[in-house]
Amino acid sequence: MPPASEAARTHEETVPAVIGAPMSEALFRAARVHRIMAGNLLRETGLYPGQELLMMQLWQRGEQRQADLIKTLGLDPSTVTKMLQRLEQSGFVSRSHSPHDRRAVVVTPTRAGRALRDKVQQAWQDLEAITSTGFTEEEYQQTMRNLARIEANLSRTPSAHAGASPAE
Repeated sequence: MPPASEAARTHEETVPAVIGAPMSEALFRAARVHRIMAGNLLRETGLYPGQELLMMQLWQRGEQRQADLIKTLGLDPSTVTKMLQRLEQSGFVSRSHSPHDRRAVVVTPTRAGRALRDKVQQAWQDLEAITSTGFTEEEYQQTMRNLARIEANLSRTPSAHAGASPAE
C-alpha cells in the first residue's frame, strides 16, 4: 500500500482529466485517497479497508447470518464471502451452519475479533479528524448534506437518471 503522501499527489499527476465529469472525478480521487489513508490507519489491526465495516456490523448487532451481512453491507455476495474467508483465516470471525436452517451460515466475531473494536474505532476517529481538518462547523455540516445528496442521487434507479442535468 503506498504512503498517504504518494496518494495525495494532484490528480494531474495520477489520473487524466475526465472531460465533462469534474464532480465524479473529484469524488473518485477523494475516495481513493480516503481508502488509502484508512488502510494506513488500519494496518496495525490486521484488517484491510472494508473488513472493518463488516466487523463493525458484528460488533453492533452480534452474530448474524451471512446473507444478512451481504444485504446490510450492500456488497456482492462473492466479495463478502471472500472477506469472511480472510477474516476467518485471521481468526477474527467464525462461521457455522445455523441450527435453525442448515442452509444458512451464521457469522460470529471471535475473541480476537472483538478485541479489535477499540483500535478500529480509534482508526476511524483519526480518519474523521484527518478528513475534516480545516473545516468550520458550518462547512462540515454543508459537506455532510452535500454528500448525503450525492448518495441519494446515486442510489436512485438508473431510469430515474435519464435526462438529468447537473443543475437538477
